Amino acid sequence: MNYIDPHIHMVSRTTDDYVRMAMAGCVAVTEPAFWAGFDRSSPAGFYDYFRQLTEVEPKRAATYGIRHYCWLCINPKEAEDVGFAREVMSLIPEFLSRPNVLGIGEIGLNKNSRNELTILEEQIAIASEHDQLILVHTPHLEDKLKGTRLIMDAIKRNAKIDPGRVLIDHVEEHTVGEVLDAGYWAGMTLYPDTKCTPQRAVDIIETYGSERLWINSAGDWGPSDPLSVPKCRQEMLGRGHDVQTVTRITYDNPHAFLSQCTRFSV
Repeated sequence: MNYIDPHIHMVSRTTDDYVRMAMAGCVAVTEPAFWAGFDRSSPAGFYDYFRQLTEVEPKRAATYGIRHYCWLCINPKEAEDVGFAREVMSLIPEFLSRPNVLGIGEIGLNKNSRNELTILEEQIAIASEHDQLILVHTPHLEDKLKGTRLIMDAIKRNAKIDPGRVLIDHVEEHTVGEVLDAGYWAGMTLYPDTKCTPQRAVDIIETYGSERLWINSAGDWGPSDPLSVPKCRQEMLGRGHDVQTVTRITYDNPHAFLSQCTRFSV
């Protein structure tokens, strides 16, 4: 059974992970720009990172038969310095026409600060100006609901943004309903022990249905599992969900959203 992992940070993973993902049925990944575990000391560090996402990683993934796509931005955790963030944002347009770039992401909020919100609005404007899809990071802290509402308000203030072209990620039980009701796509990020486990994700699917909803592994540099998506697939099958529903969550939905960018193809 093929699947797409639409949010995984492969720059943090080994080639062995690519092998295991390919054997489990992964045919494509999309990789948002993120915080690498440390604050970069100059915009040049981001320039090199964008090159890694658009030049190096697609070739590494192709070795294992997996299509690699990416999203570009300055992440909210490094957006507190507005001047620094604007220098990084000035680099993004140069990369938007590269063949594996899907849009702007993962933008959003970390601590829900005023400076983070300023940079979020300016990156939404970049997406609007260049007609790009948007992938949104919501806070992992206790104020996730407040942050999610601030983000949706910021998007709504840009009248050119179609909610159907925005994926709001890291939703949990207390945020997924508002995200879906507002017309956005929603992503559940699976971690082995914290945040949204595969079991909790299936609970959410059973409560809210499978429309405009996907799952992803994050697969970052911290405790995470690049095989979370196939493990969640097994959890769904074990609970008696039919293959059609499992395929909708793990392949059809990400394929439908991502195909709004003409560069995406699997």
